Amino acid sequence: MANLIVDEGNTLCKIAVLDKNEVLCERSVRDFDMAEIVSLISQFTIEKAVVASTRGGAAKICEQLRTKIDKVLHFTSQTEVPIGVDYSSRQTLGADRLAVAVGVVCGMGIEDALVVDMGSAITFDIIENGTFRGGNISLGVAMRFKALHDYTAALPLCSATEPTEEFGKSTVEAIEQGVMQGVLYEIEGYAARILAGKAKKNIIFCGGDAESFVNRIKNAIFAPRKLMFTGLNTILEYNVSKGNI
Repeated sequence: MANLIVDEGNTLCKIAVLDKNEVLCERSVRDFDMAEIVSLISQFTIEKAVVASTRGGAAKICEQLRTKIDKVLHFTSQTEVPIGVDYSSRQTLGADRLAVAVGVVCGMGIEDALVVDMGSAITFDIIENGTFRGGNISLGVAMRFKALHDYTAALPLCSATEPTEEFGKSTVEAIEQGVMQGVLYEIEGYAARILAGKAKKNIIFCGGDAESFVNRIKNAIFAPRKLMFTGLNTILEYNVSKGNI
């Protein structure tokens, strides 16, 4: 029996089918489409599903899925999870941040880490002794380029490149390296400050822009999109075992 994972992000809706945390199939679409799910159900025996959304569309998606799948979990930051959560306003905690933390602890077996998730925004989250301790949220790479273009009169819109040069020799290079090196220094600063004196200096990178930075940071581990899927799947199975769905 397989599980369906639906992760509706700011830009794309990621859909995956997992069997014991092994990804059997994954797809990315602009918007959730029930026809896509019907196609997956025809290929796999799916008995459970979990839905997370940063767009606020999870409840509607769950309603549609329940017409085809018996057990459907609407995952929010308030949902029970198999790790500790030390966060003062859990009701405002992004479910994606929590799911990634579960993926790190339960999927990767790492209980102490700085988790850098590089999506539309960049989140820097701390896991200590298997407990999510919170973190910070910063502008994502694309957002930084767009802000420089939108809030100035003459600067061109640039895009991500490798952070290779300390200083640019043209306006485009200055913008490109200003953003990329700025993000790199930001990551290095968090790593140096947060992991100072710790025996285990695990830095977990995930998200669409992570590959541009992971090879430039010591002790970095690149965890692709599977990390989110693994976290959500673990949360689904945990809530099934608790009788919550």
